[in-house]
Amino acid sequence: MSFCKEQAAISRVMAFLQDWDQGSKAVRSRMLSDFINQHSGKTGPELELEFAQAASLFLARLTSWLRLTYLTGTYLDQQLQDIGVFLSAASNHHFLIEFLEVGGVLTLLEILGQKQSREEIQVETLKLLQTVANAGRKYKELICESYGVRIIAECLALSKTEESQDQARFLLESLAHGNPKYQNQMYKGLIALLPCTSPKAQQLALQTLRIAQVIVKTAHPSIVEPLLNLLRSLHLEVQYEAIELIRELMQYEVRPALLKGLVALLKPSREGINKPQILNVPVMQKLNESLPVFVQQAAAAKAIGILARESPEFMEELINLRVVHHLLCAMGNQDHADSQREASLALEYFVRIFPVVEEHVKKAMGESLFELFLDNSEVLYMKMDVIQADILASNKINIAGVHEVSE
Repeated sequence: MSFCKEQAAISRVMAFLQDWDQGSKAVRSRMLSDFINQHSGKTGPELELEFAQAASLFLARLTSWLRLTYLTGTYLDQQLQDIGVFLSAASNHHFLIEFLEVGGVLTLLEILGQKQSREEIQVETLKLLQTVANAGRKYKELICESYGVRIIAECLALSKTEESQDQARFLLESLAHGNPKYQNQMYKGLIALLPCTSPKAQQLALQTLRIAQVIVKTAHPSIVEPLLNLLRSLHLEVQYEAIELIRELMQYEVRPALLKGLVALLKPSREGINKPQILNVPVMQKLNESLPVFVQQAAAAKAIGILARESPEFMEELINLRVVHHLLCAMGNQDHADSQREASLALEYFVRIFPVVEEHVKKAMGESLFELFLDNSEVLYMKMDVIQADILASNKINIAGVHEVSE
């Protein structure tokens, strides 16, 4: 660049910065929009060329104004997008360092933690944090050191739009990779998300946990209760992810606790079931109050059926936990057909694999009902009468250690 052109570029940049320093909020908003339109997608060297090697002066002004105005939300989305132009530029390392040196990560996390932040602001903030995390391990550690995991997890749990929830999930997944110092913190943070009230957040947390579980290589006992509680969800996508995670956890030390918990869910405690009474609360209200328990019962039976088909070893452990007794109890639950169907399908597999199970079940059911069961276990609940259901629900089957398997 010739001396004259260089001087002209410097003069133009100085005039631009002066307009910014002296401009009103409306003027700055226009300048922000122009900057995004003109420079989005440019590399670090291209930005420096446009600003006569003084691009850092504008970035410093952006970050300063962001610190001063983020609580009021003044043109916050535009400011974040402009900063994103710098941080996402190729060969941007010095821009990133300058942003971090003035507390950029803390500012972004404070914005994300503001309950009044709009969803679009959350999305832009998460994108910037993702850009920082993508820069490498020490930057992921910086986010985690700043209590970022908790703030991002809360954002995922409380967000109302799928876009912001997806961005939060992507960021959490990114922080789980290549971050050994904080991988356990990440893992426990995801477990803490499971009891939240958003089905979408629960689904995303479960998906991310399945990835984090492989990285952590050990399962924390605290995962068992919230995971089993998710089987109460009326959202099939949440149930699916919960069962998939249960399957994967069979290779970890929490397997006995999970199997024991699944079997126990087949026979809910009386406290969880509201029996309708004529002179009490209306029948439908009572059944609706019991629905989550019955949904959980059906999902547990489904999970047991899936696990049984995966390993004879799992089947033997389940039989020793009296799964046959509990499946028959679930088959006798005439208040929830899905529980009866899933329990019947799971029990059929045990019956066909283990002759000793077949013998006990045939004795408990009686000849005629057992024939119907073998003929089509999926629709057996439609052919049972009240007396037969009561017999199944009150069965006393207790099978000792099992080793014999049908060919």
